[in-house]
Amino acid sequence: MNTKSRLLGMAFAAADTLVELDADGRISLALGAGPCPQSPVVESWTGTRLTDLVGKAGQKQLADALKSIRPSVRTAPIDALMVCGSDRVRKARLRFFQLPDLAPAVSCSITYDGAPFTLDLPEAPQLLSADGLLTRVRGSLLEANAALAVAFVDVPGLAVEGEAQQRAAARVAAVLQASSIDGSSAARLTPERFALVRASEDKSDLATEVRDAAAAEGLELIVRTTEAALSGVVSADSTVRALRFALEACIREGGIDGAGAALSESLKRTLDQADRFRAMVQAREFTLEYQPIVDLVSGVTHHFEALARFGSRGPADSIRLAEELGLIEGFDLAVVEKTLQQLRRPGFGLTKIAVNVSGASLGSDGYVDGLLRLTASAPDIRKRILIEVTETAAVADIEAAARRLSGLRRAGIRVCLDDFGVGAASLDYLHRLPADTVKIDGRFVRDIVSDQRARDLVSHLVELCADLKMATIAEMIETEEQKTTIRGLGVGYGQGWLFGRPAAEPTNAGSSSVATRRVGAVEGWS
Repeated sequence: MNTKSRLLGMAFAAADTLVELDADGRISLALGAGPCPQSPVVESWTGTRLTDLVGKAGQKQLADALKSIRPSVRTAPIDALMVCGSDRVRKARLRFFQLPDLAPAVSCSITYDGAPFTLDLPEAPQLLSADGLLTRVRGSLLEANAALAVAFVDVPGLAVEGEAQQRAAARVAAVLQASSIDGSSAARLTPERFALVRASEDKSDLATEVRDAAAAEGLELIVRTTEAALSGVVSADSTVRALRFALEACIREGGIDGAGAALSESLKRTLDQADRFRAMVQAREFTLEYQPIVDLVSGVTHHFEALARFGSRGPADSIRLAEELGLIEGFDLAVVEKTLQQLRRPGFGLTKIAVNVSGASLGSDGYVDGLLRLTASAPDIRKRILIEVTETAAVADIEAAARRLSGLRRAGIRVCLDDFGVGAASLDYLHRLPADTVKIDGRFVRDIVSDQRARDLVSHLVELCADLKMATIAEMIETEEQKTTIRGLGVGYGQGWLFGRPAAEPTNAGSSSVATRRVGAVEGWS
């Protein structure tokens, strides 16, 4: 007996079927037994993709394994269901190995487990969560240029307790999973609400398929579906963020009836808003108003905060939208650009202005590089800028953000931690982000006169900041009593309607300009 026959016998002792795949994952050689006696001989598999021979739920796992295979490294076993005709399958375990001498060809062994069986009642597949769906959307959009859509399915009555409902839920989950683009991109958002990613050209009637699945368990349910395109509208990152924004808004505000349509409309509306916001920033179609921050001892205006205004709309929703859609960095730099124009105007040579920057903008070097570039022609103007880091979006990488803020401070730009409270994020920022000033959240100032706990808290915060050599600002001061109490607790600066409301130009109350005495002079923050 020759060595080749011996090796082949040993291989069949370890597996039922031997397959060789080409670089495209197509079968170039197949030997051994098929998954079912009535199946065609495995030699007929030649030219077929291996992923086409398994159930849809296992196709992505096989494809990912083939992409990640390395020469001389045997993959971990992969469990899948091999197709044995229209409605029968057989459990199988597959392993891959690539000999360097045969690369890019890949060897595959298939071992069958148990007898073939019919998929009567499907075992309820593990559906994704909303976050899992978003992760899958991001991967699908970034890894493949296929035209994709997200479909939303509402099945009122499915969450009612009962054996029939449980069995119907398993069938519905299996239908949706099989209809998703890779057999594993369906999610259960609520007990009766589902979503899945599928190809845009897939015109199968999801509502009918889901209705039939429930009818198989004797349930007559009303099924509502709607669909929204995910490709070709904005960038993949912006689309994922828009989908998250739309999902949150709909689940928070909508009910079962029409929820899918609401999600679809919310997604489309959000993407439209993204386009409008991007155009607004590009055209600089927003204004800035300036509110004074005063020295609580002398009563003199120390600097101003630049506050963005979007016509009749409030800024909070627009800022959050920009953060969710990854548009905030460009907007934050546009605010800096407008602020610099104001600082360079004749008569404002002593003016100092604070501008807000979202924590999300500190996620890359773009904001810091842009700010330094905008001030490169007149570096002395950096002494009149304060950056207020807001907590509207969490800083994802604090260490990286700390390095970026340190670079700004070395360039002469001061840093303030805005909206400082008692939460873990605030304390973590205080501990790890380099800053010169801390702005105390107005919620503590509002009841400072009557609330002893608020006074104690602010007092301790002031002491902590003093130990760290940081100045303190209290916002939302509206009465003389609040000002007196805040000043008595050691807070250095105050902001609020008591000292002046936001105005189109940075001016002191009762004065035409904060810097009329020395036009063009430059003054530091100390």
